[in-house]
Amino acid sequence: MSAFVAAMSAAAVLLGVILVVSGARRREVVPGRPVDRLPATSVRRVAVVAVCLVAGALTWWITGFAIAVVAVPAAALLLPTLLRSHRSGTSLAVLGGLESWTRGLSGLLTVGAGIESAVASSVAAASPAIRPAVADLATRLSARWPTEDALRAFADQVDDATADLIAATLILGAQRRGDGLAAVLDDLAATVADEVRIRRAVEADRARPRTTARIVTGITLAVLGVLTVSGYLAPYGSLLGQLLLATLLALFAGCLVWLRQATTGRPTPRFLTGVAS
Repeated sequence: MSAFVAAMSAAAVLLGVILVVSGARRREVVPGRPVDRLPATSVRRVAVVAVCLVAGALTWWITGFAIAVVAVPAAALLLPTLLRSHRSGTSLAVLGGLESWTRGLSGLLTVGAGIESAVASSVAAASPAIRPAVADLATRLSARWPTEDALRAFADQVDDATADLIAATLILGAQRRGDGLAAVLDDLAATVADEVRIRRAVEADRARPRTTARIVTGITLAVLGVLTVSGYLAPYGSLLGQLLLATLLALFAGCLVWLRQATTGRPTPRFLTGVAS
C-alpha cells in the first residue's frame, strides 16, 4: 500500500508542476473579448497528461519500477509524435495542383486571354488544394491590386519555392506583355510534374525506415511488457538497475529522434518573399 501511495504522490507532484508551468505561460489578451480561464485545448492536454501520469503511477505500483512514473507518460506522449508520418514542405497535393493550374493558365493564354482574366477563369478548375489561394489571387486582381503585388501575395499564401517560380514567371510576363508566356508556362508545368514524381519517390523511400521503426517499437514494448510480468526484469528493481534501465530507454528514444530527423527533409528555400511596395 505504501508503494501505491508513493506512486500516486509522485504523479500528483508531476501533474502539479505541469499545471504551474501551464498557468505561468502568458496568453494574449484581445481587448473587448472575455478572457477564458483555461482554453479547451489546454484542458484536454492537462487531462491527457493526468491520465498518463496515473497510468505511470499504477505501473510503478504493479511492477515496483519507480522509473515507470516518468517512462510511461513519456512513451504515451512522445511515441505518437516520433513515429507518425511526416512530410516536410509543401504536400504533393499542392504541387500537383500547381502543375495542373499552370497548364490551365497556359491554355487560357494561348487563346488570347490576358493574365488577369486567365487567373479569374482558372479558379473553378483549380485543384482543391490551391483553390483558396487562386481565388484570393483573382479577388486581388479584380480589386485593382498591382499584378506583381497580387502574385507575390499568392506566392506567400502557398509558401513554397515552386509557387515562387510560377509567380515570378507570371510577374515577368505581366511586365513584358509579350508572346511566348504560354509556352514558358507549359515547360514550367512539365518541370513541376517531374518534381512531383521525384518528391513522391523520395517520400516512399523515407516511409520505409519509419515503418520499420514502428514495427520494432511495437515489438520492443510487447517484449518489455511480457518480461516485466514474468519477473525476468526483477534485477532491474534496484537503484542501479533503474538507472541502467533509464539509460537504455533514453538511448532507444534518442535513436527514434535521430531517425525522425534523418527522414525529415528540409523544404527548398523560397526566393520570392514579401509584397512589393
